[in-house]
Amino acid sequence: MIITFHGKQALKCVFGDLTIALNPVSKDTTCDLDPARFGADIALISMNHPDFNGVDMVTYGEKIPFVIDGPGEYEHRDIFFKGYGFETMYKGEQYINTVYSFKLDGIDVLFFGAMSQATFDATMYEQLGTADIVIVPIGGDDVLSPRDAHKLSLKMTPGIIIPIDYGSDRDANSLANFAKEAGLESLKSEEKLTLKQKDLQGREGDVIILAS
Repeated sequence: MIITFHGKQALKCVFGDLTIALNPVSKDTTCDLDPARFGADIALISMNHPDFNGVDMVTYGEKIPFVIDGPGEYEHRDIFFKGYGFETMYKGEQYINTVYSFKLDGIDVLFFGAMSQATFDATMYEQLGTADIVIVPIGGDDVLSPRDAHKLSLKMTPGIIIPIDYGSDRDANSLANFAKEAGLESLKSEEKLTLKQKDLQGREGDVIILAS
């Protein structure tokens, strides 16, 4: 599996000839970035907002993505997805944000999307379970604070934590603050994360910063 980061909360996960887009940025966004364009087989949309629902930007050539955009259970290309809905505040308005879990190449992934609450009840923790990779927002408009994001991620006992949605005008130091919470000595980033299941052995809450 190869994971690359494309700004805000947009990521691309590639396994063989399969491409999954997570919260691609729409061309209608007001974010100060150029949305990435690529073809995806599956698009996970956690919230119906132009900052996260750019299906238009991952429909390219012959690739028309299978769109998952809300709570429920889904199957496509022999991959199972579960979505859990939570009320979330974003830019002063209330939305439903969907937290997704799925397994790709034997690796359990948990994607928090535009989560703004730091705790769940015991039942929800049980439903979410554990994950090999946790992808969590750490700054920006109404999403988790760096401290809360790190604490929440560790509850999922992940091997790897990938922070996203940082560096906004509201909290330009969110990445540095998250790194401090995680005990990182530097903010060194990687262009991509290439990972197989065996690579998770011995990892416990390791933070991987992906360059956008």
